[in-house]
Amino acid sequence: MCRVSFFLFVLLGIGFGWRDIFAADRSPNILLILTDDQGWPTLGCYGSKQVPTPHLDRLASDGVRFTAAYVTPQCTPTRAALLTGQHPARSRMWHVIPWYGTPFAPVREPVFVENMPRDSFTLASGLQKAGYATACLGKWHLTTNEDGNYVGLKPEAAKHYGFDAVNSPGPGSQNAGDKHVDHLTDQAIAFISKHRARPWFCYLAHHTLHGVVSAPTALIEKHRARGAPSEGLHNATYLAAIEHLDNSVGRLLAALEKEGLRDSTMVIFLSDNGGVSYSYDIAPYRLAQGREKQLRVKAREFDNTPLRATKGTLYEGGIRVPCIARGPGVAQGLTCETPIQVLDWLPTMLNLAGAKTPSGYPVDGADITALLAGKEMPERALYWYAPLYDLRWGATPAAALRRGRYKLIEFFGDSFGPDGLYRPGRRVELYDLLTDLSEAMDLTATEPKLASQLETELHQFLKSTGAEIPGPNPAHDSQRPFYETNAKPK
Repeated sequence: MCRVSFFLFVLLGIGFGWRDIFAADRSPNILLILTDDQGWPTLGCYGSKQVPTPHLDRLASDGVRFTAAYVTPQCTPTRAALLTGQHPARSRMWHVIPWYGTPFAPVREPVFVENMPRDSFTLASGLQKAGYATACLGKWHLTTNEDGNYVGLKPEAAKHYGFDAVNSPGPGSQNAGDKHVDHLTDQAIAFISKHRARPWFCYLAHHTLHGVVSAPTALIEKHRARGAPSEGLHNATYLAAIEHLDNSVGRLLAALEKEGLRDSTMVIFLSDNGGVSYSYDIAPYRLAQGREKQLRVKAREFDNTPLRATKGTLYEGGIRVPCIARGPGVAQGLTCETPIQVLDWLPTMLNLAGAKTPSGYPVDGADITALLAGKEMPERALYWYAPLYDLRWGATPAAALRRGRYKLIEFFGDSFGPDGLYRPGRRVELYDLLTDLSEAMDLTATEPKLASQLETELHQFLKSTGAEIPGPNPAHDSQRPFYETNAKPK
């Protein structure tokens, strides 16, 4: 359901399509801002009282704020899904790269794709063919080869993924200073100015708020003076990083105004996964024994309440993120509660630009232009596939489904409870997100038929993509079940 407090409709009631809006001019520009590890409750427009975010709040009041926008639990899978429109279960890019794994665990981790193939169809290549100038600025994290790495896509490889331009190297490490926020914002503004005479697509992927969290010293001192702690939950550096990011969005919005592009530019803001409410100490699991069955909290950054858990998990705190859109044909002051997913942005933006996917190309997302305009869409199921161990977040091989108000999570062979204690054996959990957003009450005992139906639907989806449903690990070693290593087994 979408609620509108005030309408700025170019579409509603007159039946125009997206292309009709620009028939007399040109296709709209697209500014896609992706942040890193930014949790759902970090913005004022999502209820945060920790730090003001006036620029993002204004973006929300000028457009659509999604309250049930979903991504994957970690970096690489979300970025792959965003650019390809394909579910990680289909693309096999469901694991963070470069390779690490838990080869002796009770459940076998399936093989995953470690580098996005050069011949992949991407959002950028589709827009490029439609006449757009395209830029990839900031974090890449889709290859670990000669094409690029965690930090960025290399200029000589950009053409293989549909990009005309990439950012120049930032000053120093992306883990220091302001984590290149100002540098990347400058690069985005320069790209916009250079290509203002034609349609453009700017994919701006910030390193903030991924650890090591860093921010300008003056802002850190500002929040420390206001009483924020130096370390731990809601620390001064973390709050300063959020404020600095918000300021950068303000600069981008001002640049669009200055260039006369505000009304012809679609601005989309979202995060790649949930925030780090807490992380566990994995040091014991890098040792040869790796047998500890009680996870211990190592760090806390920003409370995800009312959402449960943290980045890396299939609970709401790991996959529900802030998401805002403003632009031509988008309703103003709209709060949309209809669930959407990161896969939806490729078909939506291609439709917006009048671009197409190659013949026979499977797209797992849905075009959500109707939602942007304040209309309804038919109910559908959303799926997640995360068949890996990552004890930083207490994650074990699992998959999930949301249909309507209900969400089912299946742990394929073991799990860790909210207290960090290990639980052997397969487990299914069912939640009513309408009445239990915090996922505190498992309904599998009271709704066994519904749980069974949703589990069957989840397995049917995974089967349709060719994804492997993890089973017992033939290499399981009870003496080192959670030993994590970067050494890839044969």
